[in-house]
Amino acid sequence: MTENHTDAASHESRGERKKGVFGRITHFLREVVLELRKVVTPTRKELINYTGVVLAFVVIVMALITGLDFVIGLVTGFIFGGGSWTSGN
Repeated sequence: MTENHTDAASHESRGERKKGVFGRITHFLREVVLELRKVVTPTRKELINYTGVVLAFVVIVMALITGLDFVIGLVTGFIFGGGSWTSGN
């Protein structure tokens, strides 16, 4: 309980007063706008480069998951399907 009291006292000593719900929402939205002003839009060349990196990463992860799925399917087929390493029937 004393921690809350000291925190409130330190805010009051700095000239800050406790804000209500709408005051906190307004403060939050002002800070959001200030942060959005700092955002730098990438150039067309950077955007194409970033898009290529993301697509390459997605293809690599997709191939990895596909390979793991195939191997796990073969292993489970061997264990539960009668001991044959062939896929399918």
